[in-house]
This record gives sequence, structure tokens and C-alpha cells, in this order.
Amino acid sequence: MLSYEILIADDHPLFRSALQQALTLGLGPVVRLVEADSIAALEARLEEKADWDLVLLDLNMPGAHGFSGLVLLRGQYPQIPVVMISAQEDAAVVARAREFGASGFIPKSSPLETLQQAVRAVLDGDEWWPPQIQETVSVSAEAKAASAGLASLTPQQFRVLSMVCDGLLNKQIAYELNVSEATVKAHVTAIFRKLGVRTRTQAALLLQQLESLPA
Repeated sequence: MLSYEILIADDHPLFRSALQQALTLGLGPVVRLVEADSIAALEARLEEKADWDLVLLDLNMPGAHGFSGLVLLRGQYPQIPVVMISAQEDAAVVARAREFGASGFIPKSSPLETLQQAVRAVLDGDEWWPPQIQETVSVSAEAKAASAGLASLTPQQFRVLSMVCDGLLNKQIAYELNVSEATVKAHVTAIFRKLGVRTRTQAALLLQQLESLPA
């Protein structure tokens, strides 16, 4: 019997529970569902196993800056389809999800039948987008460049970058990640090279290009 393994990444326990229920009802006993409540937990699941059939990713996850979680996934695990799920349903948000490599977008206000239909479509190899995607919204060249740079980072480099952008010093990052300060400095040098920036401020500004709605 064909079976599916789906990773649900959302920081709201009630919504994860609702998704579990909807997908179990919609797909039956052939589906295995595993949860992650942060980007760090999601990365840990992906490091354990990289052949998930689908990742359902909340747009506003702890540890992510806008679409950075999606960009990281598409860069590190391009074989796994990712469907964004969000309470932000603006056409611009949906369009940016598509531009940054998602296979679909499910508004959190969607009825269970729509959610089930969307997941089935992506599992079958298609894409699924809500009606508002018909609006034309373009992503800036800066955002595309930021996406390409971030996609080249390793998961550990991405963690370091997130902490840098949160204002942590190298010493604090080393403590949080349980590595040496020299290792953090090496990561920062590699990150700046990959992103084509020279300062922490420039790195933070680049990450802002991936916010769900451009300023």
C-alpha cells in the first residue's frame, strides 16, 4: 500500500492538532505525520531523515525571518515539496511563496476539504494555489538575490546568521551553539562571503528582503 510521510512545521499546538486530524481523515491510514514547532526542530527532523513526501510549513515560525525557512528548505532539500500555510493571505504573500520555491500555499482560513485537496494535489506531483495567486505580484531583484544567497547556506550557517541578525555577539552565539568562538567567526566569514556582504547590518538588511510583505 502506498504510504506518505508528512512533516508539519507550525508553532501552534492547536493548529498542528487540527492539521493532524484533517490529514488523517483525508488520507487515511496511509499517512504518517510528524510535528516540529520551530525551525530548529524542523532542521533536526530533516537531519534525521531527508526523504519526506511533503513539508507543511507555517510562514511565521520561531527561528525564521519571513520566507527564510522556505528558502533554506529549498536550498538544502530541493527534492522535498514544501507547502506554505499562513494566516497572512494577501496576494503578495502567496506570490512570494511561489517565487521562493513553494509547491503550494494554504490559507489557514481554508475549510478542511480544501486543505485535504491541496495536500493530495501536491502529493500527486502537482501544485496548489488559492485563487488570489491570479494577481500579478513580482518579487524584487534584491529579494531574489537574497534568496539565492541564503539557499547556499548550510543549516548551521543559517542558525548563526539568524543569531547575528538578532544582535547576538560571537561569544553569545558560541555559547548558544556549544561551539568555540573561532568556529563562529569562521561561520560568519563564510556567511558574509556567500551573501556578498561585509557587515552584520548588511546581512540583517538582506534577510529583511525575505519578510512576508516587502516594506
